[in-house]
Amino acid sequence: MGKNSKPKESAKGKGKQAAGGSDESSKGKGKSGKSDGLGTCTYVKARHILCEKQGQINEAYKKLQDGWLGNGDKVPPAEFAKLAAEYSECPSGKKGGDLGWFPRGKMAGPFQEVAFNTLIGATSAPFKSTAC
Repeated sequence: MGKNSKPKESAKGKGKQAAGGSDESSKGKGKSGKSDGLGTCTYVKARHILCEKQGQINEAYKKLQDGWLGNGDKVPPAEFAKLAAEYSECPSGKKGGDLGWFPRGKMAGPFQEVAFNTLIGATSAPFKSTAC
């Protein structure tokens, strides 16, 4: 969950569940900053939580909903990082799910689409991705 992505760290396997947020300077929140000057974003920073089992990502997402998303609030980066450290099966979990900055074309299709289409500071709903 979340975006604060750095150049892709590979995740193993297919069909893993990810939830993400992108933010240009922390995690967890959508589109950001580095532009090609044409009004389109060419880089994004994202955080995520990667889980093999649907039940595990649902549990993590429910905690986000109960704490912030249910009220329409943005998830504080530190809180997202705690959940990523607890739930994520990706090595980035130790860094709060932070993937750093990455350009278009660097991440797997579904993850890239969500990363570049989620608003800055927002957290996406869980989605299935082949890798991240």
